[in-house]
This record gives sequence, structure tokens and C-alpha cells, in this order.
Amino acid sequence: MTKRTFLYDKHVALGARMVDFAGWDMPVQYTSIIEEHNTVRKNVGLFDVSHMGELFIKGKDALPFLNKLVPQELSALTNSKAIYCQLPNKDGGLIDDLIIYKIHDGEYLIIANASRVEEDLNWIMRNKLGFEADVTNESHNYSLLALQGPKACELMNKLGVKELPPFFSIKRGELFDINLWISRTGYTGEDGVELMVRNEFAGVLWDGLLREGAQFGIKPIGLGARDTLRLEAALHLYGNDLDENTTPVEAGLSWSVSKDKKEDYNGKEVIMNQLKNGGRKKLIGFRMKDKSIARHGYEVYNDEKKIGVVTSGGISPTRGDNIGMAYVDLTDNLDKFSVGSTIRIMIREKLHEAEIIKKPFVEKRNKV
Repeated sequence: MTKRTFLYDKHVALGARMVDFAGWDMPVQYTSIIEEHNTVRKNVGLFDVSHMGELFIKGKDALPFLNKLVPQELSALTNSKAIYCQLPNKDGGLIDDLIIYKIHDGEYLIIANASRVEEDLNWIMRNKLGFEADVTNESHNYSLLALQGPKACELMNKLGVKELPPFFSIKRGELFDINLWISRTGYTGEDGVELMVRNEFAGVLWDGLLREGAQFGIKPIGLGARDTLRLEAALHLYGNDLDENTTPVEAGLSWSVSKDKKEDYNGKEVIMNQLKNGGRKKLIGFRMKDKSIARHGYEVYNDEKKIGVVTSGGISPTRGDNIGMAYVDLTDNLDKFSVGSTIRIMIREKLHEAEIIKKPFVEKRNKV
């Protein structure tokens, strides 16, 4: 049986088409994916992302415990700041990718992908021996709403939040007499906030944001537009672009890995070796040269030889063409995947040409 967020009835009342996503009944669209996509790019959109997981790590050894789990150095993280992390296994493959917030010394908040909460918890607890730290899964107690778009911060200011947290930071705040967490993060490439609130207040918050945001052109946004938005920003989706057989280096996340971290962590030897010598595969971005659409799982070819697989693909409403990301094998192809090179993708038993292009596909506007 699928789970439902506390906003399920709100979505149905708004005419949303509901689908099963990671075991949750979620709205895929309310009107059209393109209309909702453009709303976020031009105005402001409201997402229900309450399927995401919230884990709290507290205790004397919370910092060294987390430092054992992720490739990022967390010691320099100051109160209220956040960092993008990965959760590797012993071979460097990714169990999940996370955002970790430092609430204060000895207390951290982890935001995990909905499909991976149980796997994350299992792995975290397997690594807990010898550390004085409490791990609490609060996912069932919190709802998470995302307010994204160039007018998101204007709306927050109108609602009385005059000082928003800096990019990748979190703070306590109040909206509609509701105490909540406000973080300056998102999954669209646009500026905005994510609002973490106790479940019982989620409906009041949702209704208030839609009501007060009307003058800014706000609309509810489904998972369909969330996917096209994150693809244009070349943001990874776990299960498509990341999995337990892919390292941070291979996923193009070397920028996030601490190069001089002294503490040991799972997969460190593999990851550090790949930082020096490269991985087995590489995640590239491409655009189709015709009007065909490359989807997840489609095969990628160099001439007549299969060299990889598409991880994410679809239309780009902002660009007006069809784009995607794919892993290509580096074993015999080290010099063949530069920007401007041509690859071919098998679509309905026919090879279609695509050009390798830079990521992100659309300029991000969320680093304020």
C-alpha cells in the first residue's frame, strides 16, 4: 500500500494526477508539465516534497560519526550551514546522496531521498559501533514544502521573513503563526526555500502560501515539472544518475569531495584513487540533434559500438530541445567524449545522433 503525505487531499482537490513514486502517492501534474515548469522559471512554484526523509544525528560523537560516513569534511561546517554529501558503501558506490545541516554542535539534520530512507538508516546503524550518537528517523513527523522560482524570496519577504538564510543555510522562522525550519535550498536551479514543518501544520502552510502567493503567480507544481527542472540544472536523481555501482567521481561530483580529508570513511581508498586516475565511466550531458527523446535506460553508441546508457532524458521547456545525461565507458574511449563530440542513442531500434554539451543545460540562479 502506498503512503500519502498530509497534503494528499489538497492535491486531489486541486485536480492533480496522482502516481506512485518511491512508495508514495504523489502529484505528477496539476495542469501541464510545461506550464508548471515555466511557472517555476518565471514566477514561483510550490512543491509538496514530504516524501523525503528527515534524520537527526545527536550526541557527543555526532561529528566524528558523520565524518566516517561521508567523503566531505564536516569539521569546518558552522552552525546553521549545510553541505551536499554522498553516502558511499565500502567500494565507493553511492547508497544515497544527502544534504546535511549542522543545527549546532552535536546536532545535525540529514535530508535523504524518499526511496532510500530505510537503506540509509540500515547503513548508518551498521556503522554506529563505538560512537556516542543517537540516530532518530523523524520522517513520519515532518512535512517538507519547497517554494522555488525568481519570486520565491519576494513572497517570503511579503510574509514577514525579511532576513532569509544565506544559500545552503537553515534557520528557525515563522509563517502564518507556525514555527518551522526555513532552508535556502532546492532542486530546480532557481532560488527559493524549503520549509520543514510538523505534519499537523502542513495544510495551513500550503493553503496560506497559495493564497498569499497569488499576486506573484504561484501555482502548485508536480513531480513531472520537478524532473524537467532538475534535469535542465543537471541535478542528479538517485536511481537514475546515482546508484551503488557509481562513485562520486564517476558521477561528476568530484567538486564536492574533500581532497585532503584525514579521517577514514567508507570507500575512501577507491574514491581517492579515482580522483587521481579517473573512474571507469563518466557522466556526460547531451542534446539530441533531431526531435527524438532519449529516456532512462536507452543505449549509447560510438559508431556501432555500445559505450554506455542514458540515465536521465527528456524535453527542455526552457531551451526548446531535448536533452539528457548518460554514463559512457572510459575503458577504450578516453579522448572521445569532449564537448562538441557526437554520440548516437538507440531509440526504438534506430540510432539517433546527439551532441555532447556542457552541464548544466540551463544557467543556475540559486547561488545567491
